[in-house]
Amino acid sequence: MSDRKYFGTDGIRGKVGESLINPEFVMKLGWAAGKVLAGHGTNKVLIGKDTRISGYMLESALEAGLSAAGISIGLLGPMPTPAIAYLTKTFRCEAGIVISASHNPFYDNGIKFFSADGMKLDDDIELAIEAQMDKPMECVASDKLGKANRINDAAGRYIEFCKGNFPSDLSLKGLKIVVDCAHGATYHIAPNVLLELGAEVIEIGTEPNGLNINRKVGATSMKAVTDSVIENKADLGFALDGDGDRLMLVDHKGNVIDGDQIVYIIARDVLKSGQLKGGVVGTVMSNLGLEVALSALGVPFVRSKVGDRYVMELLQQKGWSIGGESSGHVLNLAAASTGDGIIAGLQVLTAMLRANMTLHELARGMEKYPQTLINVRFNDGQDPLADAAVQQSVVDAEQNLADKGRVLLRKSGTEPLIRVMVEAHDALASSKWAEHIADAVRKVTE
Repeated sequence: MSDRKYFGTDGIRGKVGESLINPEFVMKLGWAAGKVLAGHGTNKVLIGKDTRISGYMLESALEAGLSAAGISIGLLGPMPTPAIAYLTKTFRCEAGIVISASHNPFYDNGIKFFSADGMKLDDDIELAIEAQMDKPMECVASDKLGKANRINDAAGRYIEFCKGNFPSDLSLKGLKIVVDCAHGATYHIAPNVLLELGAEVIEIGTEPNGLNINRKVGATSMKAVTDSVIENKADLGFALDGDGDRLMLVDHKGNVIDGDQIVYIIARDVLKSGQLKGGVVGTVMSNLGLEVALSALGVPFVRSKVGDRYVMELLQQKGWSIGGESSGHVLNLAAASTGDGIIAGLQVLTAMLRANMTLHELARGMEKYPQTLINVRFNDGQDPLADAAVQQSVVDAEQNLADKGRVLLRKSGTEPLIRVMVEAHDALASSKWAEHIADAVRKVTE
């Protein structure tokens, strides 16, 4: 990814009004994408967005750029990222464009693309779009301009798709579920899916005003949903993020159930039904408890780099279906082409009903290992990972923990930090060895 000017691992993202996320750049991006995609078939692209206020401005800019390149546009309005991937495929479009900065605050925004088959764009297409950005923008003849229209039944189509992923012989009748939509793109979707499947639904985070997306609600801020589950004596709580591609859960006792536990619950259920293809993909940050619990079920487990893009790549390489990250990005390629918080939640509910167990009981099948994370800042030109004393501190920890723990030492991809992570069978050992390694790193940086 290092040879790119604009695209990161998850599209283009930044602060609204700065060098990349402004009307001029985004219009040019729409034009460049249109030029690269033109002539591939339908000449139509879908645009969806989350609920942040800058979405209106960026949507208009993209629309102008695409139209100038001769591409017609279907406007979806506020729609979860996975819904845009699904609808791109069903409408047989060239591509789907998502205007969202996911779990970031309202003043950030981003643009990412899905291909015609609902997957992330191939690297070579992203590079072709970047190359096109360097050319002067020009407009096709008036009779070749793209048209734009609003797609009014988009939400209804996606709600039906979600419901279609829930077994028709099961019902959510009798379950009380709190749904926290983070004032984001699922606000008009997730509660309706659960209601139509029979659940009693308590909504929070479903009143977006353009500025409150992800603010003290949603998958990155679990207090609101946890408090609501306890207060309403609910069976469980869903917490989605601003664009609906990640999910965290809360059981009836108020315990947070993270992405690793969700992956475990889904994999176990799919295994029991005889449908599991191969194994499961996690990341280098996935809890050791997930690996141990899957191993006890005889399920292979491999780790990718951090990022749902890398989880997806490894799943495709191996021909497997299920993977995810601790943060709540959960993939089941048998159900959806990208991480989908609502679908993941429905799969956990399916597992609960099939096993006749509460979420609390299901999650207890995986014992999370205590994890200590320490960030140590370093200066330009330094490489603490190459230092002999740092390397020796890792050897010390690994020898002491043996097969009852795990050490991960890595550079942050976004800032000058060394991330020290130690998991161990008990919290004391975890913090002791993390501090041991962090001290060795600090000595190099002082």
